[in-house]
Amino acid sequence: MAEFDRKKMLETLVDPQVSSILAELEDGEKDSAHISSKVQVPEGEIARRLSYAIEHGFVTVRAEGGKSIYGVDHEKLNKIMESDETFDGVVSGLTELDQFLN
Repeated sequence: MAEFDRKKMLETLVDPQVSSILAELEDGEKDSAHISSKVQVPEGEIARRLSYAIEHGFVTVRAEGGKSIYGVDHEKLNKIMESDETFDGVVSGLTELDQFLN
């Protein structure tokens, strides 16, 4: 699996629609129809929204009975979200935003 761009991955994971999808997957795998009905994202859009996370193994997708079944790698997600680099990046981003607004 190719190395990923940490900043791009974090931007992907905190996207409001992606975050909603990930929250829906928190307690286990779900098919695209279920996800679509819960988070109001068209089924065809789910794979596009999750593509970077899928490409790097943060989200899994498999076909079963003509449906796409999505899941998450909780260990990978927790690792990237809890790292010191992520916290530093958030602080840096908030500082930049504050400077821009003021």
